[in-house]
Amino acid sequence: MNESLLELWQWMWQPLLVAGMTAVTTAPMVIAWYKRRGWLDDPATQKQAKVVHTYPVPRGGGWVIFIALVVGTLWFLGIDKHSFGVLLGASIIAVTGFFDDRYDLNPYLRLGLGFLAAGAVVAAGIGIAYITNPLGQGVIHLNLPQIPFYLGGKLHTIWVLADALALLWIVWCMNMINWSKGLDGQLPGMVVIAAIVIGALSLRFGDDVTQWSVIILAAITAGAYLGFLPWNIYPQKMMPGYGGGALAGYLLAVLSILSGAKLATLILVLAVPMIDALYVMVRRLRRGRSPVWGDRSHFHHKLMELGWSKRKIAGFYWLMTLILGIVALQLNTRQKAFTILLMLLGFGAVLIWVNWFITSSNRPGRANG
Repeated sequence: MNESLLELWQWMWQPLLVAGMTAVTTAPMVIAWYKRRGWLDDPATQKQAKVVHTYPVPRGGGWVIFIALVVGTLWFLGIDKHSFGVLLGASIIAVTGFFDDRYDLNPYLRLGLGFLAAGAVVAAGIGIAYITNPLGQGVIHLNLPQIPFYLGGKLHTIWVLADALALLWIVWCMNMINWSKGLDGQLPGMVVIAAIVIGALSLRFGDDVTQWSVIILAAITAGAYLGFLPWNIYPQKMMPGYGGGALAGYLLAVLSILSGAKLATLILVLAVPMIDALYVMVRRLRRGRSPVWGDRSHFHHKLMELGWSKRKIAGFYWLMTLILGIVALQLNTRQKAFTILLMLLGFGAVLIWVNWFITSSNRPGRANG
């Protein structure tokens, strides 16, 4: 490893530490603020079936993550076109999360604002210009068709496929990861591991200076959620809320794009929540329900029904993310695609079996049989 890579390793720990310290010291102030104003998520007054906590808890985690992100970005990256777009989109999510903390916004309104946040990133020039061909050699370019237009006397270009795919990818990740925050400590542990994996992947291309900012942003993301973890781990003192959950997916999606369209890496690392999200959406649609309305059909809910503790479930999600992250760093694109397919089939079978087992156990006459 040459001197530039050694220097890069040193810089990676600094943003992680700064973002982590910012989050860990900001959290108690946000908790006190929410408690003073009475902005608590009280299970006694909640009508949503997905609620599993048993005592009033402030949400507000989105503010903690957002503040840590802003401090880390301004300190280590400064403001350029890309960082401005990332912070603008993050601010839209943080504000959306704040109002959701207070008023439980309609999921379709949150979805629309999620597209607005993703649009800020895409407008800053962050798009998926290509994807590696999983079935052969080379890449599949997405730079055509293009729509040129003038704005402010300057020529701009919309890359239709690249920008549309980036929009859908970011919004998908926002919602998918947000759905996996139901239990104490479940979300931040997964995000820390996933961000470090993306940072490690970008570190392989450390001689490319464009990847330095990706590694730093990955370290900031990992640090922000690591600093939030002590306040969210069982028994939680603060929830991530929609802001913290959606910001997790937003930042990881942006990192996967900036690191060279490493979408397959993120899909593999977060295979468990991603496959769970797909399964839940299909199940809701088959029952004639909206795929965006929450319920207790997620895998972590099913594990609770099997008698698993919250600590054990959170640890399971962390462990699976870590194992798949290590695997992802060892595979090429084609191998990742094959592994993702195996995970889809294998974990899908597990989900089906768990649901069948729970349904069978709850049938009349089964208790003594």
